[in-house]
Amino acid sequence: MKTIAKDVYQIPLFPRNAINCYLIEDVLIDAGIRSSAIKILKAIKNKSVTKHALTHAHADHQGSSKIICETLNIPLLCSEPEKEFAENGNVITEYPNPNHVIPKFQKQFWAGKGHQVSEILKEGDKIGGFTVIETPGHSSGHLSFFREKDGVLIVGDVMTNMNLLTTKVGLHEPPNLFTAHQETNRKSILKLASLKPKILCFGHGPILFNNGELETFKNLIPFN
Repeated sequence: MKTIAKDVYQIPLFPRNAINCYLIEDVLIDAGIRSSAIKILKAIKNKSVTKHALTHAHADHQGSSKIICETLNIPLLCSEPEKEFAENGNVITEYPNPNHVIPKFQKQFWAGKGHQVSEILKEGDKIGGFTVIETPGHSSGHLSFFREKDGVLIVGDVMTNMNLLTTKVGLHEPPNLFTAHQETNRKSILKLASLKPKILCFGHGPILFNNGELETFKNLIPFN
């Protein structure tokens, strides 16, 4: 577990930060894939964790949610549009082509069973010292989390900081294969850029200490 800022920790779950989850104060954000539970529970064993929140209910973010919530006896939180998928475990429903071999692999080997959602998060809510930001597009109910006082942003999958095929570091839009509404997601990128974040924490890729990279990336995004 890596300290990113005050009360913010990154838990890398795959080599080269290919999949990450985060601890913000007492809230676990995301939970990797089904086999990530042991690694997550080991990382947080000396921390007080009272809630588990999802950026979105895809297989590489909710995979260990049920196990962790039941093991720690803590509630699961997400947005209203993600509630159905978080509870029923049908995590590839929104993919443009759920019958593609990769989504089918994710559903079979990565996705966890559904778990009851105890609380709905919406724009402006506060959790773990962060403000909830609604950032739909990659999924209908995707959420990001922002702490204004020091500019820490939990991005989720609105952007990645690596090429998911080569693992080369750099800002990218999320792959179309896993993104429900690309144009809507591009608007969410602009929304996050407008916050002028200083430290960006991604679901996929290493931390970015922003020195203008986000502004440059934003300006390169094509809009239809």
